[in-house]
Amino acid sequence: MHQYSQGKNHTQGHKAIPEGKFEEEHGRKGFYGPVSHLIKNSMPTRWTNVEGPLKPHLFDLVPAKYDTDKWYRLLYNSDLVIYSMWGDVTDYSTKKNHPALRNAEGDTLYFCHQGKGVVLTEYGLLHFKTGTYVTIPKSIVHTIVYEEKTQFLIVESKTTFYREPDRGMAGRNAFYDIAALGKPDLAAQNEFKQKHGFESKEINVIRGGVTKFTYDACVYDTDSWKGDYFPYTLHIDDLMPIVSHRVHLPPSVHTTFVSNGFVVCTFLPRPIESDADALKVPFFHQNIDYDEVLFYHAGNFFSRDNLHSNMISLHPAGFPHGPHPKAFANQGKKTFTDEAAVMIDTTKPLEIDPYFENLEIKSYWQSWMHK
Repeated sequence: MHQYSQGKNHTQGHKAIPEGKFEEEHGRKGFYGPVSHLIKNSMPTRWTNVEGPLKPHLFDLVPAKYDTDKWYRLLYNSDLVIYSMWGDVTDYSTKKNHPALRNAEGDTLYFCHQGKGVVLTEYGLLHFKTGTYVTIPKSIVHTIVYEEKTQFLIVESKTTFYREPDRGMAGRNAFYDIAALGKPDLAAQNEFKQKHGFESKEINVIRGGVTKFTYDACVYDTDSWKGDYFPYTLHIDDLMPIVSHRVHLPPSVHTTFVSNGFVVCTFLPRPIESDADALKVPFFHQNIDYDEVLFYHAGNFFSRDNLHSNMISLHPAGFPHGPHPKAFANQGKKTFTDEAAVMIDTTKPLEIDPYFENLEIKSYWQSWMHK
């Protein structure tokens, strides 16, 4: 489709928006497909009431009650499931057998919101700390050992393995260099097992429930391996945000992992656009084809107020959203963002688990209304 326009238009999206006007983006396939920018006389989030199921949601995990190592389902569809999990410091003194896990239903992406530890795998030892992604491909045996109290956000891909985003003209070293991936280390794992007297003689396999396999010796007995199917880590410190000093770039430039039916993006501290006529907050938009989930990891979330770390928002497709009025009015007062967040955009609608519903802040839809 060729580009067409009516009325007096600005020539660049997110720049030179006429005084007193507001830009709204309509985009297909998230931020990857056809797109139009509309100049409106009022904010598209100026509703005075919303009736019906299509509402934005905000959840707070801080007061959540939990059992160690249990996966708490939050949001889901047929392509993915999003969980939260907590773990306490691993006790070596009394617990000698540490059960392993094999997820035969999907690929598991752990994001460490807080904590520190190691993961034993059939391929070797992986280290994680706050801000680390740990990617465990489908059916690979692993055991998490906690050195500190830990919380993970888990994104399980039900259809295929995680892959790198298309880097296009940005080149192969953006948004992260493949050399930054943390590789499993067999020698370090053998040293760890010997030092702590560590053994795993049980494997709990997830496939239509849980099946326990028991062995007479430790299951981590790999002598060597080769190939391109293995677990790995990626830390947010090794992500180099793609930015423009002149204009706000779409969230798609922050894509970290891709799977069938969804993408995972990472928002990190970056300089705010410096051109005088540039929009300096996230733009109003409709994610026409995607449900948008945002996990607030750390920092000051400048696009809206009354948020804190360990909250999760869900903005369903068909819901226009963007910065809160207070954030819009305050744009230009900061030169740098200090927020870190994980976004999951899904092509199929997400369902909310009843457990998660109990953590919802029901008045969230009213937060765009002028007070």
